[in-house]
Amino acid sequence: MQQFIKQLAQENDFQATRLLKILRGVQAQYLYIPKEAIEQLAELLNIPRTQIQNVVEFYSFFHLEPRGKYDILISSSITDLMVGQEELIAYFAEKLGVKIGEVRADGVVSLNNTSCTGMCDQSLAGLVNGYAITKLTKARIDEIVENVNKQLPLDQWARDLFDVQDNIIKPDLLLNQKPTQGEAINATFARGLTETLSEVERSGLRGRGGAGYTTAWKWKFCSEDEGICDVSVHQQKQRYIVCNADEGEPGTFKDRVLLNSYADSVFEGMTVAAAIVGATQGFIYLRGEYLHLYEKLEGILQARRNANLLGKNILQHGFDFDIEICLGAGAYICGEESALIESLEGKAGIPRNRPPYPVTSGYLGKPTSVNNVETFLAAANIAIHGGEWFANLGTAKSKGTKILSISGDCAKAGIYEYAFGTTIQTILNDCGASDVLGVQVGGPSGTFIANDEFERKIAFEDLATGGSFIVFNNSRNILDIVHNFSHFFAHESCGFCTPCRVGTSLLKKQVDKIVEGHGSAGDIVALEELCQIIKNYSHCGLGQTAANPVLTTLERYPELYQSMLKKISYEPGFDLDKSLETARRMAHRDDAHAHLAQVED
Repeated sequence: MQQFIKQLAQENDFQATRLLKILRGVQAQYLYIPKEAIEQLAELLNIPRTQIQNVVEFYSFFHLEPRGKYDILISSSITDLMVGQEELIAYFAEKLGVKIGEVRADGVVSLNNTSCTGMCDQSLAGLVNGYAITKLTKARIDEIVENVNKQLPLDQWARDLFDVQDNIIKPDLLLNQKPTQGEAINATFARGLTETLSEVERSGLRGRGGAGYTTAWKWKFCSEDEGICDVSVHQQKQRYIVCNADEGEPGTFKDRVLLNSYADSVFEGMTVAAAIVGATQGFIYLRGEYLHLYEKLEGILQARRNANLLGKNILQHGFDFDIEICLGAGAYICGEESALIESLEGKAGIPRNRPPYPVTSGYLGKPTSVNNVETFLAAANIAIHGGEWFANLGTAKSKGTKILSISGDCAKAGIYEYAFGTTIQTILNDCGASDVLGVQVGGPSGTFIANDEFERKIAFEDLATGGSFIVFNNSRNILDIVHNFSHFFAHESCGFCTPCRVGTSLLKKQVDKIVEGHGSAGDIVALEELCQIIKNYSHCGLGQTAANPVLTTLERYPELYQSMLKKISYEPGFDLDKSLETARRMAHRDDAHAHLAQVED
């Protein structure tokens, strides 16, 4: 073990920033992270043992106790539950002879639930030793069980078990483009760096990860302390370009498809950004569930180096830039840009206090621009075609197109691209959705809209989204959806701040109580107040949006929540409405919970 770990650390230049990669190697070898490995790595990397312990405990894909030789995780996202996840994982457990959450006695296999794996268009989905398995049925489960019991190596399993399809249903402006290698880079230098930045600004491109910050301004702020777009000046100070490919929002899988089929354009967009900002190093933070893409992307990067599209003096334009892939380890919070940077540095992905912002103090304290996969794809094409080409589509405040990941109760789940301003009804017609109850736009952190709101539009000024679009028909129970989402947020909270750490746990329990029919009128009041506390006082975006599933559905379906409450009788003269109003006014006081308890009684 000592020799293996020393070699692993040496291969990673004894850099603490590569701790996640090193720990992945250790776990792949030993099926967990042994205590002895932590002790040795602390010495080799010159970091505290407690820091490594903290990292191991933070990420869901790392374990301090041995897992099975075949570690199987089944997605428990809402789209998986909609196709019978609970029945199928129970069938899996029975056939394997192992309890869910445990390792089989012989140590060969372990089975557990996991959060969304980014395969919502191919549910039921899961992972085996980190590699995606899709479209699970009892027949495919039987085949997997046979492979496991024979202890057949993964490379000898039938390839169709690992088949991950793009499912591009409706391409538009961006998905219809296939630029040649180097086309965007050459166009950028032919036009000029300052002029290309102006084209990006003219295009109105905003971040496609959901936040919607203006891309050109982010790049300006990242380089404004020196002469903008001056390569000779830029390279005197280190800057970084980071591609956020940690799309952990349930229902989102567009970035997976873009990296599988448009990686060259994404890397080209990163290179254009690097030239403009003056970065010499880039990172793509790839979510751990996309391990199946890792080797392919490494191969594309090496091919670009061989073609002088990365490395020294790129295409003889006088600037250097390279890209490194960092693979995540199962933490939804790392989709937040400062948490992502912490993870890139080999730490637990806990969001930073801001300011300072990453554009001035990001990776290793240096100016860093973090942009979404789709943003870089758009930037590469804007560099070629110009800003007007992009800005001609969309609305006044939302220019261009948006790529959506559509799943749930529809005939054609997959990837769709629409000009901003497209109505929800148009999208539902295109994907073959009928008898629709509602749509979750933007994933659990987004907005649930009812079937009387389908004339609303995909746009930053109306329904903003990172790309998740989940359809629910009238056979679904809204409270089942809220139940799943509240459990997701409680599980994914990083634990840094009390409003989120404690609040999401309390919210989960409160929803459970109501869904199980044990709630009373006071519980609805407590639920609303708790939502506002979590939303208004949490440290980062996870907590600030964790209450959205409750708030958006409670607003639209109050009668549904009321119907789940216990039928109780009151003493003569008891005014329930007056007591509830008093509870709302007292919610900020120390005795608020006592009063709510009185209302319940």
